[in-house]
Amino acid sequence: IVTGGLGPTIDDLTARAAAKATGGNLLLSEEALAHVRKVAGKLGGGIHPLNERQALIPDRSALIPNPIGTACGFELIHNGCAMFFMPGVPVEMAQMLEETVIPRLVELRHEKTCLATKVLKVFGLSEAEVEARLEGLVTPGVTLAFGLDFPEIHVKLRADGEERGLVAEALGQAEEQVRQRIGGYIFGEDADTIDSIVAELFRRKRVTLSLAESCTGGMVAKRITDVPGSSDYFLEGIVTYADVAKTRMLGVSAGLLAEKGAVSTETALAMAEGVRKNSGSDLAVAVTGIAGPGGGSKEKPVGTVFLALVSPAGCQGKQYRFSGNREEIRAIATFTALDWLRNFLLSS
Repeated sequence: IVTGGLGPTIDDLTARAAAKATGGNLLLSEEALAHVRKVAGKLGGGIHPLNERQALIPDRSALIPNPIGTACGFELIHNGCAMFFMPGVPVEMAQMLEETVIPRLVELRHEKTCLATKVLKVFGLSEAEVEARLEGLVTPGVTLAFGLDFPEIHVKLRADGEERGLVAEALGQAEEQVRQRIGGYIFGEDADTIDSIVAELFRRKRVTLSLAESCTGGMVAKRITDVPGSSDYFLEGIVTYADVAKTRMLGVSAGLLAEKGAVSTETALAMAEGVRKNSGSDLAVAVTGIAGPGGGSKEKPVGTVFLALVSPAGCQGKQYRFSGNREEIRAIATFTALDWLRNFLLSS
């Protein structure tokens, strides 16, 4: 699929390049020329001689109509490979893709071929670690690929064949093998998001949540409230950036802050306990850390983050050392908090 270079100017060379690459010639398409004239007429002007260049397409190609602009696209099949050429204007290309190219791709597929896919979404391992753990995994008729949607890793399984039942069986076997190797790190599949998974668990468990955030600045609360109906279980979120705010709003003692520092397990626990007490929620999570680019030290470098989770069963604190820029550190800290909630709710 190629976009761009189908305009009327001297540097629009896509059609000429396609013809040359496939050993063909450019021919004037009367259908394309009529289209150019029609669009030009609607715009209130006549056709410029340069616009006639937009009607030149490679021989042996088929026209792709453009419902919006002057430049039609074309389909060219060479050595068994189908190539589709469209203008670079996004709104034009998108409509041509939707109305012509995708239906044509479906048509070109062998009628008896069945296709099935599965995307398994992973958090807590790097892309290299995922690939290493899945090394040697082979299921006949199934291909394996990896994708990154920071901070998630996507394991993409694709199966095809002539019998739908056998395709589904092969895909299921491959998925089972992947889950056996990295199942503890898989949080969802296909259209799942960490937000929607956590939301479903809160509804199922019938518990409530409150949040106290520092370095993430409300990002955890945003992800929670991105899901419609989150008021059923999310009571409140507080962002306490300054030490005085942690004391005033969450009851974190000034002595604790002076002794342990704002970025510490003890402070994270005190923040979580404070917001849980204030809100009356079943669970509370707190996040405090150093997102950078400044503020780090030898003992607590940039990327140091402490999380705390308080529940009726007790309290837990965790320390992490994330890498990346400020945006990446905040994003992975947010995702880590959500994934901790997911695992806690699954095990409780």
